[in-house]
Amino acid sequence: MGSSEEKVVAVIMVGGPTKGTRFRPLSFNTPEPLFALAGQPMVHHTISACKRIKNLAQIFLIGFYEEREFALYASSISSELRVPVRYLKEDKPHGSAGGLYYFRDIIMEDSPSHIFLLNCDVCCNFPLPDMLEAHMRYGGMGTLLVIKVSAESANQFGELVADQVTNELLHYTEKPETFVSDLINCGVYVFTPEIFDAIQDVSSHRQDRANLRLMSSFEALQSATRSLPKDFVRLDQDILSPLAGKKQLYTYETTDFWEQIKTPGISLKCSGLYLAQFRYTSPHLLASGDGTENATIVGDVYIHPSAKVHPTAKIGPNVSISANVRIAAGVRLISCIILDDVEIQENAVVLHSIVGWKSSLGKWSRVQAEGDYNAKLGVTILGEAVTVEDEVVVINSIVLPHKTLNVSVQEEIIL
Repeated sequence: MGSSEEKVVAVIMVGGPTKGTRFRPLSFNTPEPLFALAGQPMVHHTISACKRIKNLAQIFLIGFYEEREFALYASSISSELRVPVRYLKEDKPHGSAGGLYYFRDIIMEDSPSHIFLLNCDVCCNFPLPDMLEAHMRYGGMGTLLVIKVSAESANQFGELVADQVTNELLHYTEKPETFVSDLINCGVYVFTPEIFDAIQDVSSHRQDRANLRLMSSFEALQSATRSLPKDFVRLDQDILSPLAGKKQLYTYETTDFWEQIKTPGISLKCSGLYLAQFRYTSPHLLASGDGTENATIVGDVYIHPSAKVHPTAKIGPNVSISANVRIAAGVRLISCIILDDVEIQENAVVLHSIVGWKSSLGKWSRVQAEGDYNAKLGVTILGEAVTVEDEVVVINSIVLPHKTLNVSVQEEIIL
């Protein structure tokens, strides 16, 4: 490793409200990065992973959510984890590399030798210290975390080809039409500060092309469709693709779990992956109980200390219960996320579902789904303050906030 004075900073891209549409109805009142997975905000898992990096000086969150939505969270997590976390608000989207460049002076304040760049909507075990070590061995400008996936699903991501001996990135293409490789980009990177020069090159190239275009109307016609503002730089298409095969970029393969959190359904799967990981990283966060003084707990379950759970309830596996939840006698919960201030009355059942803040489920009600995380209605979702009355059954449905259900529904989206 380098000298002990070398500092590392981490940058986590949190996006902004335009991106959160696929996460509705859960993103109506909470920014997606603050949505609870395994009882902790989504971005909390990423931040905790960064905490394990040696010589970490600072963590920056970059996005275009309103300041107030993140300021409070950033200050509370800073004091909890004892590492400075700062939210930097973009005036507009600049692209994954452009956002980094926009705040380059702040990011470089501590003169770090390395910069981690992570996407908030990624769920994995984040092997960051090992990745940094490999990156220093390779001696390139950047190293990206990669994983093998099924050939069928590879084209939803950035596919790449790496040298099997040196791990050099040889070829990179974002969501290709035809199959390139089953090795994909995980959206986790470590760079040396040279990354800023590479982004600067893209911007000035674009500026030169724009100046040229003023003179040539034919060229303008040709490239009008491709013209991007010079300060909008995408990491994948503008940096990774052109620099592949130039001994600048390398790969580090993980064989552990990895998911991109695209939808509420996938978030339920990821909550389970993080709960399972707690067994190794934070066993104190997992609940236990055998039904005598506490509820019966099966498998990995997180229960917030403020939640009240009746000892006759049976909970798990893969259940996360947030603050101030009240769970009555005889309730059965399997594979679900129960958000703040929910009340679940006697003998209700929740299976493969997400129950939104302040919702209430009546006696003998059932909220359930097939548990197909990728299907549109594979997980039942109740938005904020939804009331399900006694004995009502809700199957494979999405219910928008502030609705009251007094009849059973199946395979419906209730607006």
